[in-house]
Amino acid sequence: MAERIKAVLIGGTGYGGAEILRRLLFHPHVEVIRVTAADNIGKAVGEVHFNLAGLTDLRFEQMAPKEAAAGADVVFLAMPHKTTAKVAMELFDLPVRIVDLSGDFRLRSLAEYKQFYGVDHPAPERLGTFAYGMPELNRAAIAKARYVASPGCFATTIALGLAPLAKAGLLRGPIRTVAATGSSGSGANPTITTHHPLRAANLRTYKPLQHQHNPEILQTLRDAGAGDAQLEFIPVSAPLPRGIFATSFVDVPESVSAEQLQKAWHQLYDGEHFIRVVEGGRQPEVVAVAGSNYVEVGFSISEPFGGRRSVVCFSALDNLVKGGAGQAIQAFNAMMGWDESLTLREPGLWP
Repeated sequence: MAERIKAVLIGGTGYGGAEILRRLLFHPHVEVIRVTAADNIGKAVGEVHFNLAGLTDLRFEQMAPKEAAAGADVVFLAMPHKTTAKVAMELFDLPVRIVDLSGDFRLRSLAEYKQFYGVDHPAPERLGTFAYGMPELNRAAIAKARYVASPGCFATTIALGLAPLAKAGLLRGPIRTVAATGSSGSGANPTITTHHPLRAANLRTYKPLQHQHNPEILQTLRDAGAGDAQLEFIPVSAPLPRGIFATSFVDVPESVSAEQLQKAWHQLYDGEHFIRVVEGGRQPEVVAVAGSNYVEVGFSISEPFGGRRSVVCFSALDNLVKGGAGQAIQAFNAMMGWDESLTLREPGLWP
């Protein structure tokens, strides 16, 4: 058997870290040699992530980034933005690949990073040096990359829902999106807005028109062929543990038909292992993909009015898998030249 790639996870006690370990511990080409964290130091992985009890001897350790990366071939960074960039800076002179799950290296614009993340970037010269880790739209760059910035959960959901329009040259003008997300996207430590008694029977918006994924979504869609598109994005906190459901409204010329749109969706996504184009009267839904790396996408189109038609794009995925750790592993597989679906093939739970 060929020697396995040695992987280190920095920031392993959150939900994203749990999902990375759930997948990498059973990856046929990977050995996880170390997991570090800022809390739960010394505890076995299974004492923190109960679903992994008895499946690994790894314990959470606390050490400097260079020490943590010693002997590794790839380092997964699963920490909050602003923190991650400073850790990554200590790894750039090491012979390791990096897969970053934070937002610190997704944007190419320093001004947009400062506007939406609220701080100056500590390594501005590194913006644009990470391949954007959405294989369906950026596979060739990922395959050649040493560093990958894994996309955000909202950005993945919304961009994959709209990308067929961008590729077809039909994404112009305003995009209006409402996307509802599950509580796990807010992390493992409860706050006043994520605590179950307050969230379980509630819906609320947060960061309306100011969410940090806004420029990431536009950057992705413009790279895919969108023109002068502008995004008005309203995130909604939903009473779900997992999942994101996005609804995006776009106007297209009156001459555009449902058949043209159907062709655009299939041209982009036919052959993609993890994208399902939903047709035949059903629309995408979270329960069909929760717990998995799959995405459901679909659309509806209005009758002509005023020289335009309205297209509504729907998309659904699991925020921790395709919107987080699963996509990071998919991109890592692509970077290594492996089958992208390794450790990611299984469907979600039903119901």
